[in-house]
Amino acid sequence: MLYWLLKSEPDVFGYPDLVRVGKEPWNGVRNYLARNYLRQMGAGDLCLFYHSNAKPNGVAGVARVVRAAYTDDLQFDPESAYCDPKSLPDNPRWSMVDVSPVAAFPSLLTLDALRGLPEWADSPLTQKGTRLSVIPVTAAQFKAALEAVGLELEELNAPST
Repeated sequence: MLYWLLKSEPDVFGYPDLVRVGKEPWNGVRNYLARNYLRQMGAGDLCLFYHSNAKPNGVAGVARVVRAAYTDDLQFDPESAYCDPKSLPDNPRWSMVDVSPVAAFPSLLTLDALRGLPEWADSPLTQKGTRLSVIPVTAAQFKAALEAVGLELEELNAPST
């Protein structure tokens, strides 16, 4: 299993929205490095769901990848802001995964709090200027984030009912 951090603006699509819909494609990613990270994701991988461009920014919960990378259909939709006219159906540029909610954090784990965790010192998230909407997270970083809000990894890996 791999661990990831997915960024979304809460006024566009926040963790409560994911809980409400139950499953959502993580689409519209138009950065090649972030796209490559999406393509590395496998079903079962866990993701920290990060609220960006918020006051304050922070992790709101955990999501699980429920469908590995496949073609992002928005790249072919001329009505979409994420349309890419240079992408071809037989050689698509962009991918997406499907995610579902696992656990809401009892309170937002703010960026400042993450910066205070030693495990996060080398994370691109805690460095100035990082804008990727998808980044890998180490097992130690993931565990530290959970522990900071009183959750344990074993709780998240239990089969859902």
